[in-house]
Amino acid sequence: MKAGVIAVQGAAPEHVQALEAALADLGRKGSVITVRRPADLEQVSCAVIPGGESTTISKLLLRSGLHELVRERAAEGMPIMGTCAGCVLLAKEGDGEVDRTATKLLGLMDMAVDRNAFGRQRESFEAPLDIEGMDGPFPGVFIRGPVIRRMWGSCKIMARHGDRTVMARQENMLALSFHPELSGDLRVHRALLEMV
Repeated sequence: MKAGVIAVQGAAPEHVQALEAALADLGRKGSVITVRRPADLEQVSCAVIPGGESTTISKLLLRSGLHELVRERAAEGMPIMGTCAGCVLLAKEGDGEVDRTATKLLGLMDMAVDRNAFGRQRESFEAPLDIEGMDGPFPGVFIRGPVIRRMWGSCKIMARHGDRTVMARQENMLALSFHPELSGDLRVHRALLEMV
């Protein structure tokens, strides 16, 4: 198995390490690569779109030719996980900030998101989350995270923080407001690998 982390901008190295550890934890042979070009994405059987700056990642996905290919691979059933900025990009609808910055969303999941719904960097926090299908709380690390405001179609809630949806799944895609790669807990990365 080969897993990929889209590394045009943002927190790719931490996801690479988490996926490598999750592969070892599952006892699976495989490798993890950083994805910067379409040829890289063609090689992988699952991918992570990490946190970072969603407008910048969007522009770089378009410039590199990855934008349409991510959409094609998702339609083919390749598992994709978007965290923080990646969660924003997976959505079909953004907020006024997405419109103002002309961020081109991938539009893969039946959900609407609000960017930076959890405030500024200094308001970052950690909170235990009950994730559907996981035993025991998951340490959710929130850094200027988006919130999933609305869902429809086959998009389903996987976790909430208070009254806010912070994780959703739609078929082969996972969207997270938080940063599982910073938690020290491999369960979310293992879940992605197990979707392959």
